[in-house]
Amino acid sequence: RKLIVETGKMAGLANGSCLVHYGDTVVLVTATASEKPRAGIDFFPLSVDFEERLYSVGRIPGSFMRREGRPSERAILSSRLIDRPIRPLFPSDMRNDVAIAATVLSVDNDCAPEIVAMIGTSIALSISDIPWGGPIAGVNVGYVDGQFAINPTSAQREKSTLSLTVAASAEKVVMIEAGADQIPEDVMYNAILLAHEEIRKLVVFINTIKAEIGHSKFEYAKNAFNMDLYEDIKAYAIDKVRACMDTDDKTVRDARLRELSAELVEHFSEQYPDCEANLGECLYKIQKVVVRTWLLEGKRVDGRAMDEVRPLGAEVSILPRTHGSGMFTRGQTQVLTIATLGTIGDQQKLDTIYEEEFKRYMHHYNFPSYSVGEARPSRSPGRREIGHGALAERALEPVIPNEEEFPYCIRLVSEVLSSNGSTSQGSICGSTLALMDAGVPIKAPVAGISCGLVTDADKWSTFIDIQGVEDFFGDMDFKVAGTKTGITAI
Repeated sequence: RKLIVETGKMAGLANGSCLVHYGDTVVLVTATASEKPRAGIDFFPLSVDFEERLYSVGRIPGSFMRREGRPSERAILSSRLIDRPIRPLFPSDMRNDVAIAATVLSVDNDCAPEIVAMIGTSIALSISDIPWGGPIAGVNVGYVDGQFAINPTSAQREKSTLSLTVAASAEKVVMIEAGADQIPEDVMYNAILLAHEEIRKLVVFINTIKAEIGHSKFEYAKNAFNMDLYEDIKAYAIDKVRACMDTDDKTVRDARLRELSAELVEHFSEQYPDCEANLGECLYKIQKVVVRTWLLEGKRVDGRAMDEVRPLGAEVSILPRTHGSGMFTRGQTQVLTIATLGTIGDQQKLDTIYEEEFKRYMHHYNFPSYSVGEARPSRSPGRREIGHGALAERALEPVIPNEEEFPYCIRLVSEVLSSNGSTSQGSICGSTLALMDAGVPIKAPVAGISCGLVTDADKWSTFIDIQGVEDFFGDMDFKVAGTKTGITAI
């Protein structure tokens, strides 16, 4: 199937745009940036929207208003799929708003629109004047009858025991997302390598477009950072920061850092009037130096070995009136999952651009503010919550009995009670407990764990069961779920 890219024809007022055809799938991708940052903003405001249009599959929306409303769960997951590989490649000190819109205009079920949208995003950013360190590209890999298939067709996906999406630059993999039917590790590894080979070809293609019509990148107002203040605080407080960080209790660490912050404001305010405004970023950078140095030396903030898991706890039948419940605890991460069974008539009807019309098994994930000790009002689920719920759903789907064996609809809800890293993986473990408590004849128990990586030139270190600070300051959060037999999700 040919990949055809048109530029300069549509959306001429965006900073970069392209119309990408792959088979009969057509996606318009635009990249737009604000001329200057919003006042007082202290982060990089990137938004990525994968916009499903039901006319792309010849369908009228089923809602009362007969028009598209809030994004479907699949659209949100596709937005996250594009966001994750492109976000780290923007300058870390840029504060201009950047908006990516991938509008699906036509869908060929043999040519996945999310892959087309990812490639189109890379092209639109590459040819635009927006500062960005790409290009990247992405492919999907299936595993059918013992053979790998790049961007498998609809018929191949039906038989495939693997759905792997990889995004990468020419040099390195930047994002992996996978669902699999208990795939062996060597098969998954070889699939990732094959994906990267194909991606390199796409990156060469995108670079030829960039060389021919790419614009010079605009100059942006760099986020001001008081390096003198940082160096003085580092010289004065790095040993104090080490003492603050050296504990297995997140609440103790946070309390120590609050005390240190007050001390630093008092000590440096006279010399640096802007001390309080810049202290948070300075302390963040110092903590990052401390944690990464320790990890490269084989030391962890909570004293664990690099391959040691935090203390575990499991409990079932906690709730008397639910069909099943299971609570899983790993260190200070705690998740309660509740299972509910219903008739097949309770399954979810889907109104999307994809072939799937109903969903019999659903997994929802909630992350309330109290789980991290914050006081915020509850809102509807955000993209992160939808993404984590989908990851847990994908991890457990291969072990859910089919409708003939178990003619019920299944809904799991994971309530995060306490969070110090790897809550999505805790929800997988809690869900296995809840399913067994509800009497669902799953094929095998599924568990999940998160792995980390930290690098410095030629030095590197990996470690398992990462907690919050290791996620924030490390180079990778690699979540893997599976049974004893093999991998079910990444």
